Amino acid sequence: MKNYSSFLDMVKARQSTRAYDNRNIDANKIERCLEAARLSPSACNAQPWKFIVVNDPVIKNALADATHDRILPLNHFTKQAPVHVVIVREKANLTSAIGQVVKDKEYPEMDIGIAAIHFCLQAVEEGLGTCILGWFNEKRVRKLLFIPRNKRVELIITVGYPASEEIRPKKRKMQEDVVTYNKY
Repeated sequence: MKNYSSFLDMVKARQSTRAYDNRNIDANKIERCLEAARLSPSACNAQPWKFIVVNDPVIKNALADATHDRILPLNHFTKQAPVHVVIVREKANLTSAIGQVVKDKEYPEMDIGIAAIHFCLQAVEEGLGTCILGWFNEKRVRKLLFIPRNKRVELIITVGYPASEEIRPKKRKMQEDVVTYNKY
């Protein structure tokens, strides 16, 4: 496990990893990442998620094939990652579902995003790299993992040891361009 002097230092170290080495991951590291995701907050404590850990190489490679296509050259690195975690949207509880209708907000999507970043930040602590994927063939993923048709596959997270220890400079807007106080 890595030790960071502050939470902000850990956030600065988190990046999307698109090149992995071939080391296997200790199952305890994945379990701690899953626990961080499980403990994340959700609207009305709905916890509208299921995490499918794909670590069988044959299934993982078939899943990786579902994350890219010939049209756009995205996600061609996914076979390198030894583990993929698929996040499936589960039905929200009644209170969250009512709030979703009344406020016209997709609370389960927000909740899954929060859980995903909890997973990824714990992975940083474990010395692992991750990449959150939203581009994949959902129908193929559902069929491959026997996910019911009435369930939504929201995200896939690739997990592994980064091929490089380099932390790339973050290209972000300046804080004054994205933060205001007391008015827009």
